[in-house]
Amino acid sequence: MSTVFEKLIALLEREQARFRVLEHPAEGRCDVVAAMRGTAPGQGAKAMLCKSKADDQALVLAILPGDRKLDFRKVAAAAGIRKATLASPDEAQRETGCAIGAIPPFSLSPSIRLIVDPALVGDFEEIAFNAGRLDRSMILDSADYLRIAKPLLHPLCA
Repeated sequence: MSTVFEKLIALLEREQARFRVLEHPAEGRCDVVAAMRGTAPGQGAKAMLCKSKADDQALVLAILPGDRKLDFRKVAAAAGIRKATLASPDEAQRETGCAIGAIPPFSLSPSIRLIVDPALVGDFEEIAFNAGRLDRSMILDSADYLRIAKPLLHPLCA
């Protein structure tokens, strides 16, 4: 079975995306990994797995700039649920196959809705993210990201 990292590489190559892979020490904190990548903190795609407080089956992968905070009311509004909360680290690992901090801004599961704050892709020509591993990052063309991931764009930041 292939890893999330391998699935991402295969997807981006198949879709002829403009991207590069960086190796670095294992790190999941947005500000620290941005410095290692040589990118702006706001270029980092922070991925947060959220769920409905009423229904654990309603999963949302909320993606926002790495230097911003998530507004759970906006996540709930975008997803059409009453209240959203953060999934636990164990739930995130089970549902995405990744540790917190390594979750890429792609939904590789049909049960997880992908919602992206427009500020992430509007302010920079490239986005940066940990690619299923804490020691590998990808720098990906923003237009290619939107074309391949096909996210719902909705304000999510506090």
